[in-house]
Amino acid sequence: MLKLSPAPRVARRTRRIADRAVDPVKQLVRWGLGHGIPRAVIGRAARQGDLQGRLITAAAENGRTDRLVPLFDELRGRGILAPGKFSYMTAHHAAVKEVLSSNDFTTGLPTSAGSMSRLGRWAATDVFNPVQPPSLLVTEPPDHTRYRKLVTRVFSVRAVERLRGRAEEIATDLLDAIDPSSPVDLVEAYCSQLPVILISEILGVPDERRQRILELGNQAGASLDLGVGWRQFRTIERALVEFDEWLTGHLEHLRRQPVDDPDHQSLLSQLLRAQEDGVGLTERELKATAGLVLAAGFETTVNLLGNGIVLLSEHPDQLRHLRDGSATWGNAVEEVLRFDPPVLLTGRISLRDTAIGGQQVRGGHPLTTILAAANRDPAVFEEPERFDVMRENAREHVSFSAGRHYCLGAQLARMEGEVGLRSIFERFPDLRIEPGAMRRETRILRGWDRLPARLTSGT
Repeated sequence: MLKLSPAPRVARRTRRIADRAVDPVKQLVRWGLGHGIPRAVIGRAARQGDLQGRLITAAAENGRTDRLVPLFDELRGRGILAPGKFSYMTAHHAAVKEVLSSNDFTTGLPTSAGSMSRLGRWAATDVFNPVQPPSLLVTEPPDHTRYRKLVTRVFSVRAVERLRGRAEEIATDLLDAIDPSSPVDLVEAYCSQLPVILISEILGVPDERRQRILELGNQAGASLDLGVGWRQFRTIERALVEFDEWLTGHLEHLRRQPVDDPDHQSLLSQLLRAQEDGVGLTERELKATAGLVLAAGFETTVNLLGNGIVLLSEHPDQLRHLRDGSATWGNAVEEVLRFDPPVLLTGRISLRDTAIGGQQVRGGHPLTTILAAANRDPAVFEEPERFDVMRENAREHVSFSAGRHYCLGAQLARMEGEVGLRSIFERFPDLRIEPGAMRRETRILRGWDRLPARLTSGT
């Protein structure tokens, strides 16, 4: 195996980055601004009866998305846009799509001015974070357009289909390695392994680093959530620093020893050479892109697989539709995404005075789109509380967002979900979930943390 130690110059630089990242005062400020204060305000708002606070708090406490439905209905009953403690909210499918597709709304914070913003800039680090620029999640045109054009080539429908055979091989190998006679945690042994192996191959992660990258992805992915505790925040930042250090050395290695064969180039190798209108990506932009592909892509697929396994286990009638061919696995994935999406909500800021569904929104005002609630809008989905793998319009869900920030890895997640769910239920048709399954405690990210199961009957 190649040793991918960074050059001394790069090593010194990454040590400086790590030193800045763990400055205790600045780290406390970052946590307070990004999580501590919002966490306290949300909790207080929930206790005072605010619907937005109640929804976000219940998302962590209740775990399962179907238990949030009464709050979704209450929100929808308050009109197209409902005022909350922190922002307007909408649970209406049409309004969610309008907001996410509109040029009148942007990602990011409500303002870049004021003492809080100045304090945030003072405490910031150079270490990649998926919710800070230049991450695709929080950049806007023209930079967003340039980044996305360079990366989209790797995640096109055609490119993803070329990966299907490899995904099937990985699923088979993982299932071969499981002892069906003993209980197994499917999140640990299967749901997390399939996407991380495939995304590691896409990024060109060496075999010996994959397990550590899985651990880092699992830890860093929580940075996409809201209101994490102080201890978890420190774990997230340590993971981001370690990933940044590895990625710095890996990029340096790729520059020293480029892969010239296009058929064997990793995503990073391609991005190092790709240009749009003669302009390529800076090192910071490269890291942001690679980190987002790892964190966001990993999170989405792990949750999709776990949610799908549970839903199909709990609805044997729906599983029969898949086995007798009256429903397709591709459509089942869409219904899983609709019914129990990997992400609860996303937010936007109005750039100017505008209107959504005929209701006025002032410029500079935040608006929260509740994706999971829009997926259960009875104006779009007939009997939305019914899990139905034969639902004809299941694909109309908004679980991958919409507009220019539509999930870059949506096609990859769909393919992995289809391969992963079909493979495990074809191999183990008697699979059943055992007591002890535990949902993640995160508010925004929706999935299972532990999923004990027995794979064969009579054991």
